Amino acid sequence: MRAGIAVADVTAGVFCAMGVLIALLEREVSGEGQWVQASLLAAQIALLDFQAARWLLNQEVPEQAGNNHPTAVPTGVFATADGHINIAASGNDLFARLCKALDAEHLAKHPDYSGGRVRLRNRDQLNGEIEALTRARTSAEWIQRLNAAGVPCGPIYRIDEVFADPQVQHIGIARTIEHPQRGPQQLVGQAVELSRTPWSLRMPTPDKGDSTESVLAGLGYDNEAIAKLRTDGVV
Repeated sequence: MRAGIAVADVTAGVFCAMGVLIALLEREVSGEGQWVQASLLAAQIALLDFQAARWLLNQEVPEQAGNNHPTAVPTGVFATADGHINIAASGNDLFARLCKALDAEHLAKHPDYSGGRVRLRNRDQLNGEIEALTRARTSAEWIQRLNAAGVPCGPIYRIDEVFADPQVQHIGIARTIEHPQRGPQQLVGQAVELSRTPWSLRMPTPDKGDSTESVLAGLGYDNEAIAKLRTDGVV
């Protein structure tokens, strides 16, 4: 539940930012401002995307699909010799490419997998046949092989593998900063890059009470008053 709320919170923030930009553009035309609202509930419903459309248009109640795509088959998580990968090969052309890369072209010709509807109907059976093959090689081997075949795929990382990935290192999302007590620390930065005003990490996370004196001074307390607050145990 917490994860769902967190995703909705982020999504609501994105929608709110979009709304603000739209309102600013509209203000250039009308000269008037307006309220912009975004709710967590609306954000979660917006995330339902085509699953919501399946109900609203056809009164179809989608069933739980786990790691699988609800309608596009095969699309989901498959075990390898040393972990798991994502594969998305739902169209007939992509499915044929996948079967060739798996050295299992007979699957593309199998009547149970000859089209999208029958693959959906026989999803568990097909996924089992694919996974029996993907278990024979490592994730890295399959990623290289499937990329060469033009089949959308990707690794499923542990958190340490995320930051070891060459592309993650290239974009520099983790930056080093010096902490006065703990020394060099790596922290996650911003996901948005601006050409004229790039982001940077300017200071480490303050320890408890680090900013007390500067905050109090900003509120008008002099050194003597701040010292008395410390003596009295107020701060």
